[in-house]
Amino acid sequence: MSETTITTEEARESAVDAPTTGPSSTSAVVTSRTRRPRSGSPLRSGKFITGVVLVVGITLFAILVPLFAQDPTFTGNDSLQPPSAEHWLGTTKLGNDMLAQLATGARGSLLVGVLAGGIAIALSLIFGVLAGYLAGWREDALALITNVMIVIPGLPLIMVIASFVSNRSWQLVAIILGFTSWAGAAYVLRLQARSLRSRDYVYAAKVAGEKSWRTILVELMPNLLPLLTAQFLFAIIFAILNEAGLSYLGLGPNSSITWGTILNDAQSGQALSRGAWWWFIPPGVMIAGLGAGLALINFAIDEVINPKLRGAPQAARSVRKAAKAMGASA
Repeated sequence: MSETTITTEEARESAVDAPTTGPSSTSAVVTSRTRRPRSGSPLRSGKFITGVVLVVGITLFAILVPLFAQDPTFTGNDSLQPPSAEHWLGTTKLGNDMLAQLATGARGSLLVGVLAGGIAIALSLIFGVLAGYLAGWREDALALITNVMIVIPGLPLIMVIASFVSNRSWQLVAIILGFTSWAGAAYVLRLQARSLRSRDYVYAAKVAGEKSWRTILVELMPNLLPLLTAQFLFAIIFAILNEAGLSYLGLGPNSSITWGTILNDAQSGQALSRGAWWWFIPPGVMIAGLGAGLALINFAIDEVINPKLRGAPQAARSVRKAAKAMGASA
């Protein structure tokens, strides 16, 4: 009995002290690496940081540069001057300083986007979250209005409304854009609110006698905040791009300067045929930069809403590596 015990203990010690072979150790390392959870928040990712840098940089440009630049409506400069030490981005056909126009246009486009996005998200809350929380005929009535607005083409409706107004300020354009771009976000929010209203904590609030508005604000809204933020950013992008398109067609603000009105002036002044690239390329780059920054922030927020998106790139890389390994072994 004692010999058996000693033999067993010696076998265990020899198994522990035995060196590990190459392939098994490699597989153990690979297994430990593949099972290690990924750390880091999506809001610390490269796409979020890049988006914030772009958006903050353009916002600071719109706020600070008009304080030091020339009057954007001053026409005493030489016309169509290329970029120089005196005029960093050149001048327009009328002699306006292009840097001053670009900074003032950035301020106008940002104001249009924020105001239109705020109006759109407010209407989305009314026709989306409220309809999703309520039931019966009230939900059906609000959903009917949302469905009607979804099937109406937005841009042609905006063009028709803008064409009937002769004196268009940036506030009016923003209001038109906000009132015609809320339906898609309202549909998404209504579906999410319908899912949340069946949760246990919402039933508990109803049983406790909480009022509907307090249940929506306290129980539903915190869970909808990431989705609301993403929809708000999308509404800003939509409004800025649509305003630029309307202004390029001559239907934008006619008493304010925006990136779209600069492009319209460049088109009517034949900037392309005159070779005045500094007149139309900077506003186009600013529109693309702001849209890319907001889109990158939106993608990072999507990863917060849907955690499955965080591991999608790693899973795709793993599939490609496995396919290459199988091809090499074959």
